[in-house]
Amino acid sequence: MLNAIRAQSIEARVRKLVSFHTRHTLSRTDSATVGIGAARHWIKTELDGCARASGGRLQVSLDSFTQPAGGRVPKPVEIVNVVATLPGDQNRIYVVSGHYDSRASDIMDAESAAPGANDDASGVAAVMEMACAMALKRYDATLVFMAVAGEEQGLLGSTHWAEEARKKGLNIAGMITNDIIGSAKGPDGVRHDDRVRLFANGLPALIERKAPELAEIARSGGENDTPTHELGRFLKDAGERHVQGMTVQLIPRPDRFLRGGDHLPFLERGYPAVRFTEPVENYQHQHQDVRLVNGAQVGDLPDYVDFDYIAKVTRVNAAGLASLALAPAAPREAAIEVAQLENDTTLRWRANGEPDLAGYRIVWRELGAPTWQYSRDAGNVTRFTLRGVSKDDFVFGVVALDRDGNASPAAFPRPWRPQK
Repeated sequence: MLNAIRAQSIEARVRKLVSFHTRHTLSRTDSATVGIGAARHWIKTELDGCARASGGRLQVSLDSFTQPAGGRVPKPVEIVNVVATLPGDQNRIYVVSGHYDSRASDIMDAESAAPGANDDASGVAAVMEMACAMALKRYDATLVFMAVAGEEQGLLGSTHWAEEARKKGLNIAGMITNDIIGSAKGPDGVRHDDRVRLFANGLPALIERKAPELAEIARSGGENDTPTHELGRFLKDAGERHVQGMTVQLIPRPDRFLRGGDHLPFLERGYPAVRFTEPVENYQHQHQDVRLVNGAQVGDLPDYVDFDYIAKVTRVNAAGLASLALAPAAPREAAIEVAQLENDTTLRWRANGEPDLAGYRIVWRELGAPTWQYSRDAGNVTRFTLRGVSKDDFVFGVVALDRDGNASPAAFPRPWRPQK
């Protein structure tokens, strides 16, 4: 599956998206060659072709709604997400997205050239490449590949889809957005071909809304074991294991300062959600009119995009998604027993329901360590004691295993005290 992801097809898709002149959310929808309407028609046509190649397993649809006037939307406008769904065998969903709208320097300018090669044709091309490559395989979980619109006007398309998912009670076990993944070279000319940033920090929506000072602490890495943190750890492990030479730089923040992406509406609704972004951004090639400044080219053009690098990041994504979708769900109701003073650690959890479940694994790490350091298989049980490992000295997790050796993300155990 990873070998089917090719830099050449990613380049062709990025250049095609750039060819629409602008993909601004408020741009034309009555042309076959210019504007956001032409872009979304082309994206759907491409994904329809991949759906036919998959024998109809990949299901492509348009998620359309009217965004009322307000903020960066001066009048009501139709927002359309292009959604490709690969149904799985279990009631568990993983979502991956990129946004196909673009912008110039003026966020309200729907006429000027806004090529958006890196922001975010790179992410959309990655999502399309994944959808077409992964549609040829079968997975336990359902995979949803989305090209969303309205990101630059306020995360409009992703907010609508996430809110509808919440209303429908969809079991979204994880969401990934790819936004600005197009270049390994920073503004100083130094290349970082072997690295991608992954922002992963699951702030409770209540903290974000009601206690911003606590949110600032969490953004700096204070709360390190939400489901979003565990999703990040899982993606780092899978990506580095399957894509040789790539390092996933795990950053325990929801996003970069002063910026935001399409994973945030999912986070705000309680879903684990993360963001992939290139190692060092060059702001002369984002959110800028195409122009020369003192002889230097400014603007988000394909000339400043590295298609081989996008292919690497796409493979990191695909390795993580496939590993998630093949594995069992994370154990539910994981708990750590705190009934007495002792130097052992006892954990308990509710049994998974997958028919191919083989058992569970306990993982733990030292306080302050970013990733899991130790593990021990517990067998097919729902309670296990680690002798001589003190619960005071480590952070613990419980992982579900299937008969093929696929491992779930870790479930963080809450304190449990027996009823008196």
